[in-house]
Amino acid sequence: MNNTYYQNTEENFKNALLLCEKDFSHGELIEMLKDGNIPQKQIAALKLDTIKSEQDAQTLLNNLTGQDGKIREVVSMRLKEFMKDENLRHLFNASKNYQVFLDAITDINGNICRNIISAVSNLREDKDFCEVFCKNLAQMTLDLLDIVEKFDFKDGKYKVNKEAFKLYWCLETIYVFWDKINISELKTILSKSAKINEYTIREKTAKILTHDFDDSDLSKIRLSLKNDSNYYVRRF
Repeated sequence: MNNTYYQNTEENFKNALLLCEKDFSHGELIEMLKDGNIPQKQIAALKLDTIKSEQDAQTLLNNLTGQDGKIREVVSMRLKEFMKDENLRHLFNASKNYQVFLDAITDINGNICRNIISAVSNLREDKDFCEVFCKNLAQMTLDLLDIVEKFDFKDGKYKVNKEAFKLYWCLETIYVFWDKINISELKTILSKSAKINEYTIREKTAKILTHDFDDSDLSKIRLSLKNDSNYYVRRF
């Protein structure tokens, strides 16, 4: 790494320290989230006490994707907190922003994926959101399965790991929304994922199957995973 990188990093750190020491109004924090640089957006998200309007919520959501990783992670953490509050979560206009949430659950940063799955878990009873989100979640998972099932996991290619990583977090999300997904699509997903030659994918499949399904086909898949060669899969 060259000197410019270190100089920029040090400058950003100094700016972040200065911002931490200052008090800002709610309006100033929202403006920083709209137009600020990396340290400004980070600190603004951290210092934001509440969400007062749909506009505030949208400004925060606009920083969840397409931003520097430092910003995305802080924003995902705050969304996790704000969306626990039943008085605030309706402001995030979830049906409109379902694609933002879908993109975030397959972020390259696992902490962001985890935070957003936790955030959207509070929307299980939002019928409009679940109808759109779960339909597209199922399709995204099937598309990833079509790619991943063709891979040889021994070749160590980054592309393999990247797609498998996304599939892993899709399945983790399905564990939360299992009963909101079309049963036919869900059976197709689980029958495919149970055969993937990567134990973390089979492990997530087995975890989903711990839910109370009254379906003979899914019972057979669960039984087969109970006899899997990998301990982490069969423990479920």
